[in-house]
Amino acid sequence: MTKVLLRAFAKVNYALEVRGLREDGCHEISTVMQSVSLADEVEIEPVSGGFELEVEPKGLGIGPPEENTVYKAWGLLGELVGVGLPARVRLRKAIPAGAGLGGGSADAAAALVGLNELFGLGLSVSELREAGLRVGADVPFCLLGGTALGEGIGEILSPLPAPAPHQLVVAKPAAGARTGSIYRAYDKQPKEGDASIAPVVEALRVSDLHALARALGNDLAPVTKGFVPEVRALEEELLRAGAVGAAMSGSGTAVYGVFESETEARVAAEEIRVPFVSVFKPVGRGVEFL
Repeated sequence: MTKVLLRAFAKVNYALEVRGLREDGCHEISTVMQSVSLADEVEIEPVSGGFELEVEPKGLGIGPPEENTVYKAWGLLGELVGVGLPARVRLRKAIPAGAGLGGGSADAAAALVGLNELFGLGLSVSELREAGLRVGADVPFCLLGGTALGEGIGEILSPLPAPAPHQLVVAKPAAGARTGSIYRAYDKQPKEGDASIAPVVEALRVSDLHALARALGNDLAPVTKGFVPEVRALEEELLRAGAVGAAMSGSGTAVYGVFESETEARVAAEEIRVPFVSVFKPVGRGVEFL
């Protein structure tokens, strides 16, 4: 095999409740995550030695290679199997950074799957998930994909029924948010959010799109809105444009609106003026080979 090419899907959070702060400094959460058709492409090919990372488009400002989740995934996988995995990775970014859409986690998941295939390592999904968790809490979900309840720090996954068909307008203002900063601010002024997990799970089980849209919730949203007021404005704008529900994903700053039809979603997307806005749909996987 000379190379592998994969698609790494983003995610949105239909619900996110913060349960508390653990002794290790991580936060216990409960969240319902959904893979969406927004995706990066990850191309991997063997080289004579070491690791090379190329990111497109250039100038994204995603930091040095050694801090990239793909580099971390490559290093951890090499440690796990005890052999060198000389590879060049070309990462074509479409998922915006600092958005709460899981772009870095999706890239790491695709890297793990691709390296496992390219080098014939024969690792199981559970072994890949264990390695992925050391990169980030969302990586196990990005390996699984689809619709799932995440507990613990998000790594304890229970698959859920796929949602009723719908379209998502995903919009992100210019400002991003760092997950660590948002959680630290949340810890200083924890708020009681609306219970969203149970009604979201029930809406998925009965395939009721309107009930799902009404139940959307995110405990971190008030904090992020304090830093980036455009998040609140985007939620309101999406609802005015016809969304049956809208919420922030992850720690932000991306916001999504739920629409019943692609036509309605595309009309709404054309009305919203932010650096990133487009229409996507739920998908049933986290990574796929191209």
